[in-house]
Amino acid sequence: MLVALLPDQSRSALQRLIREGRVTLPEGPARPSYRVRGGEQVTVELPPPRPSDLAAEARPLAILYQDMDLVVLDKPAGMAVHPGAGARSGTLVNVLLHHCRDLSGVGGTERPGIVHRLDRETTGVMVVAKNDMTHRALAAQFKARTVEKVYEALVWGRPRLPQGVVDAPIGRHPTARVKMAVRPGGRPARTGYKLLAALGPVAHLELRPATGRTHQIRVHLKSIGHPIVGDRLYGGARVAEVRDPSARAALRAYGGLALHARSLGFDHPRTGERRHFEAPFPTDLRDLLDALGRGSGSAPATGRARS
Repeated sequence: MLVALLPDQSRSALQRLIREGRVTLPEGPARPSYRVRGGEQVTVELPPPRPSDLAAEARPLAILYQDMDLVVLDKPAGMAVHPGAGARSGTLVNVLLHHCRDLSGVGGTERPGIVHRLDRETTGVMVVAKNDMTHRALAAQFKARTVEKVYEALVWGRPRLPQGVVDAPIGRHPTARVKMAVRPGGRPARTGYKLLAALGPVAHLELRPATGRTHQIRVHLKSIGHPIVGDRLYGGARVAEVRDPSARAALRAYGGLALHARSLGFDHPRTGERRHFEAPFPTDLRDLLDALGRGSGSAPATGRARS
């Protein structure tokens, strides 16, 4: 009954309120086993949210869309999404706390509003929840795999087939704990890819991950022999092997991870309307694409290919 009346509260949170004596009937505190008969007056005392001790940081943030429920933004390269491993500043959460005072608390005080993540060096579109109802609704869509995620990447070499699917389980690397790997017994993971352009020593791919495992796209591309350009963790540092001088110079000038979350599609939790948002290519990746396109004779990629 309480779950229906207080959709912003999870079952576990409501059970905790009952145990703490914060749910009362006229005759006294409610028991977890109490069954309502209808017509009872139930009082629920909601404690104030525990404030985060993270510092808000006044830094620029590329907001693509914002309303009372959510924020859609374009995450820059080099920014971790939330604090971790002793780092409590310089993250997307720190910047969000400055721009948005009303983030959801479902993720806890270290991750307010964070429904999903991008790796530190990955750029592109993300959605952040402003209230708990939105957070839970978006999280349910990610879990049900109804969120449409489209990435683009530059990878070393050219896949043998112009399009395909990498369907391989991912787990923690057996010896390097900061890495993931394709492993028997890992969690199921599936990534679709499509060749957009062959650009000399690299290929421009569109990627559609059906699941959301840690480092999934990076691990899957490495597993088929095509690591992402600039991915030092998974074998993407190969500039010295490039023979063409112009291509080598362009790749050397690019210092990032050539992976961009281009678009995100989901149902708006309040209206039910299907919404799609796109993040433009960062300037340095756009320059690299244009330089490689000129050198290979291919038409410059637009970054907005459709399947």
